[in-house]
Amino acid sequence: MKQYKAYLLDLDGTMYKGDEPIDGASQFIEYLKAQDIPYLFVTNNSSKQPETVAEKLQTMGISATGNEVVTSALATADYIAEEHPGASVYMLGGTGLQTALVDKGLTIKNDEFVDYVVVGLDEAVTYEKLAVATLGVRNGAKFISTNKDVSIPKERGFMPGNGAITSVVSVSTGVQPTFIGKPEPVIMNKALDILNLPKSEVAMIGDLYDTDILSGINVSIDTIHVQTGVSTLADVEAKDIPPTYSYEDLNAVIKSLKGEVD
Repeated sequence: MKQYKAYLLDLDGTMYKGDEPIDGASQFIEYLKAQDIPYLFVTNNSSKQPETVAEKLQTMGISATGNEVVTSALATADYIAEEHPGASVYMLGGTGLQTALVDKGLTIKNDEFVDYVVVGLDEAVTYEKLAVATLGVRNGAKFISTNKDVSIPKERGFMPGNGAITSVVSVSTGVQPTFIGKPEPVIMNKALDILNLPKSEVAMIGDLYDTDILSGINVSIDTIHVQTGVSTLADVEAKDIPPTYSYEDLNAVIKSLKGEVD
């Protein structure tokens, strides 16, 4: 396996499952740190602030700081601030999204007369919130969604994700949003800008083909599939564009980087 100068890493299914770390996750990060190889965790989660995501990793023995986490909320805020500095926004979502938008100088409003409507995962969503979002889009606001994940894993099972919430506004208005999170290039390009390395020197690691692996393919970087989450080896081998590599877990990736396996 090629030696890369930096890595982008998925979280759920790659580093942990729920609240349990996956064997090889902490070992891989320690290997990267020992080699002075930079890494970033790239997540579609817009509800949590980067520091909160890092704290969860730390409780599992995985070294992480807020500066090493790129969320779809951060990428969304950057996208809007670059396109329309100081814009007004009506949002559905958690504190992670709200903080990211405000930190970029954007104005949060609670009515439908705004420049942008942003939908992020909102576990307290109501009919009224969806109604205001719908009216905002109908009034001409640009429609943004942090990610298209239709379901997310929870302790009770797979629950409605942000894509499911977004679809209510899409169906009601007939308007498709601009998606920011994986597998879209927006969030990946933000992470690549932070690393500031040639694409040929960066690899994306993840378990789910349709988000993680495809996100790497969509920005023309190599991809490393780990068989510790949703997509199986058979799944990814059947794709028109398979990942660059597929390994049983991150322990196997370490062995390959050390030249102990192919």
